[in-house]
Amino acid sequence: MNSDSYLKKSKTFLIIPIVYIVTIWLIYWIEINFNFNFNKLGVFPRTLNGFKGVFFTHFIHSNTNHLFNNSIPLFVLLSSLFYFYKDVAYKVLLFGGFFTGFITWVIARESYHIGASGIVYLLFSFVFFSGIIKKHYRLVALSLIIIFLYGSMIWYVLPIKKGMSWEGHLSGFLMGFILAIIFRKKGIVKQEHQFIETEFDTLFDKNGNFSPQELQDRIEEER
Repeated sequence: MNSDSYLKKSKTFLIIPIVYIVTIWLIYWIEINFNFNFNKLGVFPRTLNGFKGVFFTHFIHSNTNHLFNNSIPLFVLLSSLFYFYKDVAYKVLLFGGFFTGFITWVIARESYHIGASGIVYLLFSFVFFSGIIKKHYRLVALSLIIIFLYGSMIWYVLPIKKGMSWEGHLSGFLMGFILAIIFRKKGIVKQEHQFIETEFDTLFDKNGNFSPQELQDRIEEER
């Protein structure tokens, strides 16, 4: 697909990022102002009651610092997803979000796991690996920008910080990589170069030798 025409059609790529950011802040505002505690709507591994967190965990945050740290990368990565990968953006967000929560539910420690960081790692992984796999110059450039901005996040798929859901990070990272492979032929892809013969090329024979006489003979045959 031609990348210029593909990207020119992207007019509403900021809508979902804005809606998502506003939603998670609104939920946190409701929680604080009405004295609710939504933490128990998060993922609690390997229990039927805790399975509901697979759907809700990405909207719940423990404090403003947690929420703010997720909001900026969420906006940047969601915008990148819906601008450069709009054909599969909803599938990546919905299926990726579900399976990120599900894998967390399967592998995580027995504790409530909350926050949109699983989505952050899903998007980070998908955008990065998609650019590398597709080898399109614009997508590779985007991958390099993403790794420059958020490359240090990779360490947090390991249990190096107490109280942080590294399992959610790892789940999102793995799902992003898997979806990058699944959707590798969707949207912008690297176009193979196609040779188009010009008039200058006709001055050479099939062996590459300069042969203007061959062109003259061809012109005379056409007459």
